[in-house]
Amino acid sequence: MKKLGMSVEQIEDVQSIVIKTPQGDWVFDAGTEVSAMTMQGQTTYQILGTPHFVGAAPEIPKEDVTMVASQANVSEEKAREALVATKGDIAEAIMKLAQG
Repeated sequence: MKKLGMSVEQIEDVQSIVIKTPQGDWVFDAGTEVSAMTMQGQTTYQILGTPHFVGAAPEIPKEDVTMVASQANVSEEKAREALVATKGDIAEAIMKLAQG
């Protein structure tokens, strides 16, 4: 393979790999196997493992938190938690808080 200008390397002791997307992150934890193959100056990485998906928390405007807190008569912390759980849906967050 060296005659063809190729080299393959196993990357040892991988702790984690994170692939970030707008919707969230794909996370490969320890134990994931990674190989790097270089050919003609370009390196390709192969990842062998099972990822888990971590969704991105929506950005919640301060005004929305304040409104939900006052409408549901709860703290801003509780209001923010409800808005995150409902992906920013104000009406659903207020209803969720009113139910208990």
